[in-house]
Amino acid sequence: MALDHLPIDDILPELVRQLSSVGALVLKAEPGAGKTTRVPPALLDAGLAELPGKGDAMRRAGQIVVLQPRRVAARAAAGRMSEERGTALGAEIGYQVRHESRVSKQTRIVVCTEGIFLRRLQEDPLLENTAVVVFDEFHERSLDSDVALALTRLVREQVRPDLRIVVMSATLDAAPISAYLGDCPSIECPGRTFPIELEYLQFPSSLSVDRLAADGIKQMAPSTAGHVLVFLPGIGEIRQTAANIETFADDHELAIVPLYGEMPLDEQQSVLRPSKQRKLILSTNIAETSLTIDGVTAVIDAGLARINRFDPQFGLNRLELSRISKASATQRAGRAGRTAPGKALRLWTEREQLSLAEFELPEVARVDLSECALRIIAWGERDVHAFPWFETPPLTSIEQALALLDRLDAITDCNITQLGRRMSALPLQPRLARLLLEGARLGSPDRAALCAALLSERSPFRRRQSFDDDRQGDAPSDHRRGAATRRPWEQGAAHQSDSDVLDRLSALEAFEDKSAPIAIGGLELLPGAAKFVLRASDQLRRLIDDAGPRSCSGGRKPTNAGGTPVLHGTDEAILRALAIAFPDRICKRRQPRDKRAVMVGGRGVILADDSALWDDTELFVAVESADIGKTDLLVRQASRVERDWLPQSHITSSIDVSFDATRQKVVAMKRTRFCDLIIDETVAAMPVETDPGTVLAEAIAANFDINTLVDEEARNYLARIECLRAALPELQLPDFGDNPWRQLLPVWCFGVSSIAELKSTSLVHAIQSSLTHEQITAVDQEAPERIALPSGRTTKLQYEIGKSPVLAARIQELFGVAETPRIARGRVPVLVHLLAPNYRVQQITPDLASFWKNTYADVKKELKGRYPKHAWPDDPLKVPTERKNRH
Repeated sequence: MALDHLPIDDILPELVRQLSSVGALVLKAEPGAGKTTRVPPALLDAGLAELPGKGDAMRRAGQIVVLQPRRVAARAAAGRMSEERGTALGAEIGYQVRHESRVSKQTRIVVCTEGIFLRRLQEDPLLENTAVVVFDEFHERSLDSDVALALTRLVREQVRPDLRIVVMSATLDAAPISAYLGDCPSIECPGRTFPIELEYLQFPSSLSVDRLAADGIKQMAPSTAGHVLVFLPGIGEIRQTAANIETFADDHELAIVPLYGEMPLDEQQSVLRPSKQRKLILSTNIAETSLTIDGVTAVIDAGLARINRFDPQFGLNRLELSRISKASATQRAGRAGRTAPGKALRLWTEREQLSLAEFELPEVARVDLSECALRIIAWGERDVHAFPWFETPPLTSIEQALALLDRLDAITDCNITQLGRRMSALPLQPRLARLLLEGARLGSPDRAALCAALLSERSPFRRRQSFDDDRQGDAPSDHRRGAATRRPWEQGAAHQSDSDVLDRLSALEAFEDKSAPIAIGGLELLPGAAKFVLRASDQLRRLIDDAGPRSCSGGRKPTNAGGTPVLHGTDEAILRALAIAFPDRICKRRQPRDKRAVMVGGRGVILADDSALWDDTELFVAVESADIGKTDLLVRQASRVERDWLPQSHITSSIDVSFDATRQKVVAMKRTRFCDLIIDETVAAMPVETDPGTVLAEAIAANFDINTLVDEEARNYLARIECLRAALPELQLPDFGDNPWRQLLPVWCFGVSSIAELKSTSLVHAIQSSLTHEQITAVDQEAPERIALPSGRTTKLQYEIGKSPVLAARIQELFGVAETPRIARGRVPVLVHLLAPNYRVQQITPDLASFWKNTYADVKKELKGRYPKHAWPDDPLKVPTERKNRH
């Protein structure tokens, strides 16, 4: 068949020449250029799919693998190329997506999704039969595309220099990719577009998406002659919009055709084929890039998409309803100008347009990396940190991913386990893969698949407005532990159970059986969303069948005497599987029946009032939790856990020595932990190799004002040392620094286990442990604690760091002392505090001789009248000293 000329045709010869010469190339081709369908066949016709031969063969036929971000794009691209080549789909050109493959031994061009290509890399790390890898629409920057590019580059650099790489996009900045691929050449190609008239809403609207879209269709459809393409966020909105617009479409002879990823291939292709009847195409964002729908002259954009993001409430990557970026809005509007001038109506205001992000963040910066890390390790790269990322993710994201994989028993010391290899073979997030495999091992594959679908898809439950959760009227005890026939929706709003997740699971099962509305507690089940979850469950169930019957490791395998699992179809199988799949969310109540608990990792949690979990459940898994701006996480869905369900590989026991703040004492406890969560503890004897004083010192340093624990004797002794250190440097006394008590604390606490015992232990001994015997003797002699007076009494010298030592005595006790007493080998005079008979300071002097000569007479005159019974001689140096003692 004769092909229409497309802009890409003009640069194909140069593209082939450059790729043949260099082996890697970046192609930036604007929308409508034809890159997706024309480049791969051109490479095939140029002989670039030929590989070096094996044995005596000179050359052998290889494949060109074209990566697409979506299944519908992969199938459509393969179909369009086959149609243009006049070949049957699955012959020369085929496709491969999840659950569907049209590939034969004769296929030379294989169009597949990035996830399928990563599985191909895992099975064939050298890509032995692949000659060229083409990355289409790389600007979407899915995590799979980033990893696929990095692994392909590694293969090319390390073992396959003949492997060729082409990276294509409409909006890609070519320079970073070119540099990443060894400064390879880049080529630009213009597109084929027509002018587009943009329209916005005049005012923000509070209407639902489907009603707003219906109004937009009624406005735009009569103003254009071509097909109308409406961008909606999901299948639910597509169906509701179709129902809203059905009468209008009939009146205007518009064929309503949905377009989304789960559609059968023939239905998708019918949307893409030319049609004489005008189409009203209700599409998700799969029509944003890759797919070309001829004849579209009007685009209506709801401005929303379900974007893959990490959902911290479940610890999973989930599709989240989000505003699109400006770049996406431009791509969508451009679909109206492929074949003729067109119009685009944006269902938001121009003011709202200004607030949109320029580009969507690449997935590597917004999703959990555990699935990606597992694939990298499964491929053979042990050091995920050193992996040659195109854009390196945050270090914390890598660390969290590796920690989760370790707790799931998928890796050990960054080596993949046998279980991890089985998990990596499933196109699922590791939590869900672990849940499916464990549920299958325990004999409940169907319920495990439904549980995984319930957790990974949008919740099919909506809160009922009239619900009043008074938590009264508990269920009978025979319903409580693991009954497979639980019917919480039949018990009214107030009930308690083993698991909020199981309650929802059972409600879904009842809906599937009865196809009737179901309510549980304060929630009602939405039929449309429930059907979607059930369909997702069917897909997951097929994955379990593909994975085979081999058993999982981790946890304790429940068996009967013959070694056969005994939990077929029971609630306990799902409870166990949930505990295994969410090991980082295991919680233990702080106190019996307390809503507060501690989670692995140390974060506090509190059970929501509408959680139905039994009050006396000691351990539970926080399946859904939310950060509500407080210290503790709020747990909305919890599930019971028994200790013997926890995998032994992450249970450890130890004797921990710590400071008990309540008892102000160091205690030894035998603690059993799951990961870092204490699940049991008992008092133990202090290990002989452990000095409790070390723990006590650390606790005091961190939580006490050490100064409040230091007695006056120690302060005085340290001051005596400081006095001598300045006066007698030859003694080489140590410098205890600005914070001497903290420095001395470990020695003071040695062998001591409590604050009370510490207070009875002399700190002076700790200070003396830093001195030699000669230094201790010198302190006693040259900085004495007490000094003798002529009266026969000894009095304590008062030492204070940085000041002269103080001698305080009554004037009468110093009669006959002509000169100021000195210490430190006579180098330091004391400061004399002369006391009146009432022991109050009357005079302070550093020069006692000067006092007797110049001041005594005045003091005598002042005090003699008040204290006539005391001696007041005219010459105090010749009169015997008063010997009245008073300490």
